[in-house]
Amino acid sequence: MKSLPKVIFFDAVGTLFGVRGSVGTVYQAIARKYDVEGDANDIDAAFYQSFAQASPLAFAITNPAILQQQEFDWWKSLAVTTFRQAGLLDKFTDFDGFFQELYWHFSTEKPWFIYQDVIPNLQNWQQKKVTLAIISNFDSRLYSVLKALKLEYFFSSITISSEVGAAKPSQEIFATALAKHNCLPEEAWHIGDSFTDDYQGAKEIGITGFWLKREYNTVIKKNQLPNLNCLG
Repeated sequence: MKSLPKVIFFDAVGTLFGVRGSVGTVYQAIARKYDVEGDANDIDAAFYQSFAQASPLAFAITNPAILQQQEFDWWKSLAVTTFRQAGLLDKFTDFDGFFQELYWHFSTEKPWFIYQDVIPNLQNWQQKKVTLAIISNFDSRLYSVLKALKLEYFFSSITISSEVGAAKPSQEIFATALAKHNCLPEEAWHIGDSFTDDYQGAKEIGITGFWLKREYNTVIKKNQLPNLNCLG
């Protein structure tokens, strides 16, 4: 157990909460409403391949309406690529309608679940007077998701890539989050499920990073965690 920091930053998706089933199963369920049938595993694989090849979800636009349109367009382009790679795009007669429903579905609590270790540990750190915050490569729907999942009150700040104009592992997004708390890098932790974006990104700027890999009980990297309980 390490001494507690001034601020603990968390990644969001894959760290605090995850997708019920898989992205592919959610996409499949909504596509069926538009008379498109596809294999959930194929859609899931196509999604992650497309996501890995996509440009960062980062715009640095101050006008909220323009920002939200940029976010929407980014995800729509990703969905188009996903269904094209899965061989399903030409089966849609109303892809725009499908995507509208899909996009706003992910702003609700319905496709998400909170990991079991999250709330007890957030409550524990709050009781110990540690400031909690989020750094996420996500878009402005994160605010509504956190509210819907009743997680928002745990966090003093939320820093998202689409607003900052830089995505993890860029030092810019970490620096932006640190500045919100007048916090030095060595006074902070960052916890996330990506070795590159979360652990290495935090380490590069001087934040103590933790790589959260819940499905692995064998620690193969320094500061790798099988769950949040390990930090006390």
